Amino acid sequence: MDEAAVRDRLRSVDDPELGDDIVSLGLVNDVTVEGDEVDIDLALGAPYSPTESDIAAEIRELLVAEGLEPDLSASIPDRDDFETDEQVLPNVKNVIAVASGKGGVGKSTVAVNLAAGLSQLGARVGLFDADVYGPNVPRMVDADEPPMATEDETLVPPEKYGVKLMSMAFLTGKDDPVIWRGPMVHKVITQLTEDVEWGHLDYLVVDLPPGTGDTQLTMLQTMPVTGAVIVTTPQDVALDDARKGLEMFAKHDTVVLGIAENMSTFACPDCGGEHDIFGSGGGEEFAETHDMPFLGSIPLDPAVREGGDGGEPTVLDNGSETGDAFRTITQNVANNTGIVHRRGVSQASRTEASSLDQ
Repeated sequence: MDEAAVRDRLRSVDDPELGDDIVSLGLVNDVTVEGDEVDIDLALGAPYSPTESDIAAEIRELLVAEGLEPDLSASIPDRDDFETDEQVLPNVKNVIAVASGKGGVGKSTVAVNLAAGLSQLGARVGLFDADVYGPNVPRMVDADEPPMATEDETLVPPEKYGVKLMSMAFLTGKDDPVIWRGPMVHKVITQLTEDVEWGHLDYLVVDLPPGTGDTQLTMLQTMPVTGAVIVTTPQDVALDDARKGLEMFAKHDTVVLGIAENMSTFACPDCGGEHDIFGSGGGEEFAETHDMPFLGSIPLDPAVREGGDGGEPTVLDNGSETGDAFRTITQNVANNTGIVHRRGVSQASRTEASSLDQ
């Protein structure tokens, strides 16, 4: 079987989210056939996303049935906006920003559980606590080991739950307040991005401070952000501020991967009833109104608070409903990250094909 025949067989494999076969979409970068061995490079950019894992599994099954031995790899073309001689984070495939319009909605909780959840799927993950004024991530993963310094004066981040960590909390005293103006924030965020030995990562989750200030601007201007997750509660006050965050990312042409609703419903352990303390369905309605993906709802569960204070992310609790909610959000973020990459490759492929036809 030659390359053309393999590509013809691959036309039977559909991308369920883009609605066409992977060859027509331009998602097959390269095919090399040597005897019974077939090397295929695919434009899949979200490692361990359920959808992309299913696509790869279907390809393997198809080719094995043809008597071939498939070897699959994945690569996405570089993003033009950040192609420079000193590319920022060249070994990080995806930068996921976790943001909120206001404080107190559980943004850091979502960021920690998202990072731990991606690591649990098998991905190589980093977590950057960019909330310089209120860094909480080390407590939330029970990490008290500071980063090590190399001879080149770069920092080697500690690891917890398979996640590489960096936070201002490692670099300041336990109770020392951070009182900085914008230029200092810009400098520190840049240094903690570029002077850290992140290594090869599938995902770098960035926990932003609430609001739309200097830290967000610095990150969007200097880092190749794949997409953002906006965290809100169902109540109108939180949704009003979430709208501002949405506008901030829109102005910087940053894709919003979806809306995560925290503190949705409280299941009372005493009476057995459910109580919508912060309202009901606001996050999902917000996502629908703005034509954004809805990533899922997280119940108002004391176990989340206990996990945050005790340093054990709830997503790792495989026997709980709340753990399931975090895992659903994690899978949806990974899937939507894949859609961003595959859609971009497909659009570029079709634009190129159209120009060649003219």
